[in-house]
Amino acid sequence: MCQNCLVKTIHHAQHHFGWDNSLVPEARVASGTTLEFHCLDSSNGFFTPQSTAADVGAMPFDKINPVNGPVYVEGALPGDVLKVTIDAFRPSGFGWTANIPGFGLLADQFTTPALALWHYDKTTLAPCAFGRHGRVPLKPFAGTIGVAPAEAGLHSVVPPRRVGGNLDIRDLNAGCTLYLPVEVEGALFSIGDTHAAQGDGEVCGTAIESAMDAVVKLEVVKNMPLATPRFSTPGPVTDHLDKAGYEVFTGVGPDLMTAARDALRYCIDALCREQHMSPEDAYMLCSVCGDLRISEIVDMPNWVVSFYFPKLVLQ
Repeated sequence: MCQNCLVKTIHHAQHHFGWDNSLVPEARVASGTTLEFHCLDSSNGFFTPQSTAADVGAMPFDKINPVNGPVYVEGALPGDVLKVTIDAFRPSGFGWTANIPGFGLLADQFTTPALALWHYDKTTLAPCAFGRHGRVPLKPFAGTIGVAPAEAGLHSVVPPRRVGGNLDIRDLNAGCTLYLPVEVEGALFSIGDTHAAQGDGEVCGTAIESAMDAVVKLEVVKNMPLATPRFSTPGPVTDHLDKAGYEVFTGVGPDLMTAARDALRYCIDALCREQHMSPEDAYMLCSVCGDLRISEIVDMPNWVVSFYFPKLVLQ
């Protein structure tokens, strides 16, 4: 157990753009150390309050999803588990959401770039206005959080892996404990891609992407079998959205992906028709506050996927 594990800071410049177990650690820490990571947003700071949709196509895709680290945790060996206690997020107050052509669940239907800019109170984290359409409750978390894979070479930070990475799990917020399987000595932990809010599924491919500081404690756990990431939450995970109920749209059929696309598409159609939104605005709003859920997967040959849109966003 670490006897004198003070908070160590990993600054904005101490980041990388892909998983690679040959990277030199930015810090070596004892098990039980608490660290503060000054995380950039997933655009590496490309978008600013002056950005427009015309800038979406110019975003450098070789510089997306920067993650701070890596951090070498003493005593971590392949086969161990890294316990990550998520203590706090300190958001910046500015964020963005984009429809990026070629990216997202309905990429074939949404081919026009779109950009929404968000300005929120970083102290109170009050629901953030989405133009004239509504207000989105915030729930900060890190979309990308993980350790280095055993396979040599540079690996894209975009897809999730058994050692974590771009998990985009909305419920990994402050108070949660995440467990990651270790594949290399020292674990080589990194974190970034911070979000102020996201729906389950992140359906357009982006959330409220927002730079923020993340405070976590890293501990090595021995003799804990773990094949893929596991996490524990301290309480309810949707109470920021539940208060007024939901409008729910279903997709039904033999293919889960098709059913998910259908459920989302029906929700977008309803928002356009009933709230007079543009399709792009509806798509981005669904991505930051709507939840995809598998409602039924046993009554063959058809399965049910539901898309939950929280009513309070539009009140």
